[in-house]
Amino acid sequence: MLWDPEKYNQFKNIRYQPFFDLSALISPDGLKNAVDIGCGTGEQTKILSEKFDTASFLGIDPSTEMLVKSRELKSEHLHFKQSTVEAFVTASKEKSWDLIFSNAALQWSNDHLILFPRLISLLSPTGQLAIQMPVQKENVLNRLLLGLVQEEPYAGFLKGWKRESPLLGMDEYAQIMFENGLSNLHILQKVYPIIANSAEDLFDFISGSSLIPYLERMTNSQQELFTAEFKRRIQNEFSRFPAIYAFKRLLLYGRKRG
Repeated sequence: MLWDPEKYNQFKNIRYQPFFDLSALISPDGLKNAVDIGCGTGEQTKILSEKFDTASFLGIDPSTEMLVKSRELKSEHLHFKQSTVEAFVTASKEKSWDLIFSNAALQWSNDHLILFPRLISLLSPTGQLAIQMPVQKENVLNRLLLGLVQEEPYAGFLKGWKRESPLLGMDEYAQIMFENGLSNLHILQKVYPIIANSAEDLFDFISGSSLIPYLERMTNSQQELFTAEFKRRIQNEFSRFPAIYAFKRLLLYGRKRG
């Protein structure tokens, strides 16, 4: 997918609060090496490396566009690499990590029933897992988007393609984390409210993430029709503005029992 760092960072303050809430759960004890999966521009990875300054951090992301900005952030204890999470898991089979961190990235990876145990298996004996993902199945804009792409003529534009969220339920994540040896579990769903002055504000928010894989499959004229209808449905969903968008996110933390 072709990510636009400027568009994504348009809502930087809103996107950062879950990151800070997640990072507050991490213990510095025994933290020597860490990876940030889906590091984007690397700014959050840098914050982590400064907070836990005795550890070496690796940020990985599949997007060339996002990683361009990370070049100026590199240091002795902070490095970046272009990689998918799947490639990272394969490459790390002979390595263990004291912290596997991911903020708003693993919702793009499928098969969480398989992926999460594999990630946990890469932790050191007292390693920590800290992951945050938007709860796309419940968030209003995602539901509007998924409904729209299954209607004509938009389904035809996309040749029937759609992306269902891979997120599991909280109980399922709890079971996976427990069965794979994690303790001190923190599993919570939290609303991060967005106050929008217009439907355009809400469209801009989702256009920097979930909308991307759909638009890149359409021609310019198809995009114009699609975005006009999507904005109309957002306007209809929120009866008046300013409006509150109760954006839900899932935060997961656990540590190996040793």
